[in-house]
Amino acid sequence: MTTVAPDGDTPRVRQAERADLLAVHRIEKSAFPQPWPFDAFERYLGEPGFLVATPPADDGVVGYVVADSVPNHGRPLGHIKDIAVRERHRECGVGTTLLERAMGVLQAAGASSVKLEVREGNDNARRLYREHGFEHRRTIPRYYSDGEHALVLVRSL
Repeated sequence: MTTVAPDGDTPRVRQAERADLLAVHRIEKSAFPQPWPFDAFERYLGEPGFLVATPPADDGVVGYVVADSVPNHGRPLGHIKDIAVRERHRECGVGTTLLERAMGVLQAAGASSVKLEVREGNDNARRLYREHGFEHRRTIPRYYSDGEHALVLVRSL
């Protein structure tokens, strides 16, 4: 079950800016055992699919998503590359809002479907993706450097 933020508490989502990078990287490091390096986020600055969420009451970053598209038989395939929410803001609809906005960006770019990889043991993320229509297509053994398998999930847009 997903908890939804009370009316008026829906996070604002906007394109990431350079000033957001430190907050984004801090969230990344707290959310993942093998975080992306800081410069990986720098490479996505200016891309329409690099979005951050901020609460209505202030400008602090509470979550982010990095999404882009890749060529796929003449039509772009959307790819959710990274998404995370600050721990105290989880289960409040931030992840849902970010995921939905990223899928909208990908659809506007011409993608007809979107894929992502998720750790096999990340039950919370898997539940979020299942609630948004993602289906398991295949498993990549030992995808992560710690040996954990990745599940490749796909959904139509």
